Amino acid sequence: MPAQWDPPLTDEPGWPVEAEGPVLLLIDAETSIEHELIKAWIDRNEPDGVRVDIAHIPASRRIRRRKRSDSRLEARVAQSDDPMMVPIRIVWLATERDGKRRVSLKDFLVFGDPRDPNIVRQRWIRTFQPDRIRIVVAESAFKSTLDKLWSDPTGRGPAEGTSLSEFIALKAWLALERAERSLRGARYKVPKFLREDLYWSRGFQRGVSRLAIEGDVPLNKMQRKTSYYLKEMAATHSPYVIDIVTGLMAWILSLGYQNLEYSTDDLRELYQIGETHPLVFLPSHKSNSDHLVLQYVLYQNEFPPNHTAGGINLNFFPIGALLRRTGIFFIRREFKTNEPYKFVLRQYIDYLLEKRFPLEWYLEGGRSRTGKLRSPRLGMLSYVVDAYLRGLVDDIVFIPVSIGYDQISDIGSYATEQLGGKKEEESFAWALRFISNLHRRYGSVHVGFGEPLSLSDTLPMGTDLTTESGRYIIPKMAFEISNRINDATAITPISLVTLALLSQPSRGLTVDEAVTALGPFVDYVRERDLPTTVPGMAVTPEAVEVALQELVASKVVSRVEGLSDVVYVIEKDQHLAAAYYRNTIIHFFVDGSILEVSVAGMLRDGTAGMEELLARAFGWRAILKFDFFFEGRDGFRDSIIEELLLECPDGIERVNNGDLEGVFASLAPATSPAVLMPFLEAYRIVAAVIAQADPNETLDKKTVQARALRLGRQYAAQGRISTPEALSTELFASGIELADNAGLLDDSDQSDRDGFLADIDDALADLRTVQATASALVTSASTHEMTS
Repeated sequence: MPAQWDPPLTDEPGWPVEAEGPVLLLIDAETSIEHELIKAWIDRNEPDGVRVDIAHIPASRRIRRRKRSDSRLEARVAQSDDPMMVPIRIVWLATERDGKRRVSLKDFLVFGDPRDPNIVRQRWIRTFQPDRIRIVVAESAFKSTLDKLWSDPTGRGPAEGTSLSEFIALKAWLALERAERSLRGARYKVPKFLREDLYWSRGFQRGVSRLAIEGDVPLNKMQRKTSYYLKEMAATHSPYVIDIVTGLMAWILSLGYQNLEYSTDDLRELYQIGETHPLVFLPSHKSNSDHLVLQYVLYQNEFPPNHTAGGINLNFFPIGALLRRTGIFFIRREFKTNEPYKFVLRQYIDYLLEKRFPLEWYLEGGRSRTGKLRSPRLGMLSYVVDAYLRGLVDDIVFIPVSIGYDQISDIGSYATEQLGGKKEEESFAWALRFISNLHRRYGSVHVGFGEPLSLSDTLPMGTDLTTESGRYIIPKMAFEISNRINDATAITPISLVTLALLSQPSRGLTVDEAVTALGPFVDYVRERDLPTTVPGMAVTPEAVEVALQELVASKVVSRVEGLSDVVYVIEKDQHLAAAYYRNTIIHFFVDGSILEVSVAGMLRDGTAGMEELLARAFGWRAILKFDFFFEGRDGFRDSIIEELLLECPDGIERVNNGDLEGVFASLAPATSPAVLMPFLEAYRIVAAVIAQADPNETLDKKTVQARALRLGRQYAAQGRISTPEALSTELFASGIELADNAGLLDDSDQSDRDGFLADIDDALADLRTVQATASALVTSASTHEMTS
């Protein structure tokens, strides 16, 4: 079809340049149809009296290798004048459905990506659906401006050997991508020219040369190695795959979950921040569904797709290629001594931040097997903070994200691993099993966005992280982000019900007994206005029974129909599963529990005074520091005092006057045994293992953990632990870290190891004092009621 037969296209732009100087149109077109459409547009819009030249740059839609621009561009650029460079391309849109142009599964099954049609489909669209064709004219620039950027020795300019025409083609591609995004939307903001824009940049190639010299290897060998690392590592977003996979994942998630709940107001605020600053999303990691959930939420709200760090273990056929095209970039588990690999990773992170492509990774490193947040891994955080301190960007904003579930399908494997079982290796069959496990309803998914953390507000530019105080900055930042994730976590009915069930580990509960057991926890939540999935968190028998029945359906709880009552009891070997749901919210109750057990310890020892109370609270903080995230010393001190005054307004005066029973009565009914006992009993098993070892034996962590499992099973059989969920390799790991922090795994005096065991026993005695004192208070109250 001759070009002059084409009518004006929908929303066709006018001539882009008002200046009277020469114009060089840079045409990015792949097929004869695209060339004809652009030629027709030029014929309709070209002004009189202006010199207009045309040059073709390599078609960008399906780049396979670095290509040279055509000779006309090189010849035109070599001339002495200063033309305005104007990039132009054709954009093919998806069919409009319900007012939106998105790829559907039907497109995938029938024709492929409608935004990248072959020439046959292009002819059909041109004839029957011309409303799907757009001309995109990108931001123009003078040749002199581009020449200056090309020759500038600083910044991310082109490497030596890159011609000016090649550089102009790259800048035209990038400008066209930006212009096309304004048409398609920010959800398709992806880096398409990583090799041209990053690998062949001046800074990258200078680094490669330095590595070659330092490693005493030929330059071409180091170039091949770093090129391989970048290819192995980098995400290769495909808008088409993102559309298809997001649609598939929405369907897969709908198999197991009925609702996906989040705040659109929070997302609007984050979107505005992301328009001017690079965003780093740091979600909790509870399930294999986490990435799919957050990706879907951001996609539905027009966010650019995240670049998500994933372990290289996920790069298996065929899942790896699919994940890479949805935004996963793969990182090796070990590369401490691999300088070329570290260089490539740093350059890749720098590039993404500089271009404001959002990042995402799990601060915990891996999925939580216990339900609570794991200790943060600092590697990626250090890379990002370093980029900021080097002045690469003026700010980076971290977004804490809590992804919570009423229930999860992964729970069985988590319990198995905590009992010493082997983690299942990722594979295609593993992925299919994960999907097939979503055969029943698991409730809803709850996504909460915590308070953003801005580096420019937190960390002055130029801060030295190598000083004595500087080396604590990143760990403290990681802890602060973890606390903000916890603060954004919503309390679910199932998490509260499991807390009630586990507070009575030796017996089951009727619905009414569960309501009674939940009372102090629900009051605690309401008084502090903690986030909940159910407004007001009404604890009615009907609501509690619904939560219990959901746990019965997942075989975590049994329903025993007796003669006069229906009793709900945790299934045998399901205490770790129940503890998982409890632990998702347990952080909310830790400070209050520490206050309670500190008061009980003072009652036991007959001491008084606020200084004594705070000293005991700090002692508990030191014991629990490897399982929970605490504020700094001043913040923690204030939190304990705030808890005291909230429960007992004249508490400070009473503590100083020695009225500990009155204070404890204000705190009742007791919650600390349900919250803290499993952790202390696990630590006690570890302490016993270490105390029983040969004093001259240097213990490694794996040995201690293996022995702790054996001793824990022995204690359980002997009835020497009251909380079955204490038998957990994850809790043992925290106890081992606590002992290692005290230097007890290396050669140490037997007295030190015995002292550690005695300290844990003393803490357990305080918890048992809570139980005994609370029981005495209940008995006293009952007796008073009977005699009144």
